[in-house]
Amino acid sequence: MLSNGFISIDDPTYVKKDRLNSFERFLAPYLNDVRDFPFLKLSFLLLLIFPPMAIWLYLDFSWWVAGVYLFLNWAVFLGPFILMLHNTSHRSLFKNKYKRFNNLIPWFIGPFFGETPETYFGHHVAMHHPENNLESDLSTTMKYRRDSVRGFLTYFLEFFFIGLIELVHYLHGKKRTPIMKRVIVGELTFLGLGIAFSFVHWEATLVVFWLPLFFSRLMMMAGNWAQHAFVDAETPDNCYRNSLTCINSPYNKKCFNDGYHIGHHVRSSRHWTQMPEDFLNNVERYAREEAIVFRKIDFTTVWFLLMCKQYKVLAGHYVQLNPDQPKSEEEIIRLLKQRTRKIVDRAYVVQVV
Repeated sequence: MLSNGFISIDDPTYVKKDRLNSFERFLAPYLNDVRDFPFLKLSFLLLLIFPPMAIWLYLDFSWWVAGVYLFLNWAVFLGPFILMLHNTSHRSLFKNKYKRFNNLIPWFIGPFFGETPETYFGHHVAMHHPENNLESDLSTTMKYRRDSVRGFLTYFLEFFFIGLIELVHYLHGKKRTPIMKRVIVGELTFLGLGIAFSFVHWEATLVVFWLPLFFSRLMMMAGNWAQHAFVDAETPDNCYRNSLTCINSPYNKKCFNDGYHIGHHVRSSRHWTQMPEDFLNNVERYAREEAIVFRKIDFTTVWFLLMCKQYKVLAGHYVQLNPDQPKSEEEIIRLLKQRTRKIVDRAYVVQVV
């Protein structure tokens, strides 16, 4: 556990082993960073579970097996997989001379979770981070009320139906042609296989291809909505004021400290095991910037509470970063509501709806 005397953190950090086991000794020379062994172990586990179950569904389909498949996919492994994909998109898992192995996660495991190969990298690394949730960000939350169900549905449906077209246009305009081509190839490969396998067994294809595609994109957009729900209209380019951090959540243990989204936007290449320490080292900066930090909840919960306008519950999870100037519940709620207002135009005018 890490502590600065006022805030304690129990999220995962790296503890160097005195001795690697035989599995780790064999694979360590291939990895860029031995701290990423959890990704390799998760990858092997997913390959042991999902390809055999998918084959089972095509050879002997039953809805109870389909239910188990989707439960494991959505409720157990979707979060860890997407955050493994996220981290390995920012920091390659394998060394450069073994770079072809980096295709393992986006190309061979990703499709089982509805992740079309290369699209995540193109959208998140090549577009979202450079644009930082501002107007040019295709997934910006600024133009919506972030506590509006109608706003979120519009946000998701726009992404789902025209997001790929917008991404290709963006990458072309930014002259990121190699990434654009990889995105197109990945999308067409996934869609082509999905259509082809639909003629083999449409029920199995629905479970293996189409439902994971819809659900993963829904959950990713719900996550991004929450991560950038609380935006200061005066300084929307400030990572401390346009992003959210969640600490001491079971989600961080399961999903590689993804809750530290402010720190991730400040420095996207920071290793996931360093996030808690970085947060504690910079708590004064977080406090000075009036950053929004919650404890013991995750982004999906934040999204759900916003959809239900449960600001009082959110305020109960709010972390007081300045012990000398604590906020009352009313002040916290006022701050949260202020940061979820719609922001439009280059002048960043706040629209109160």
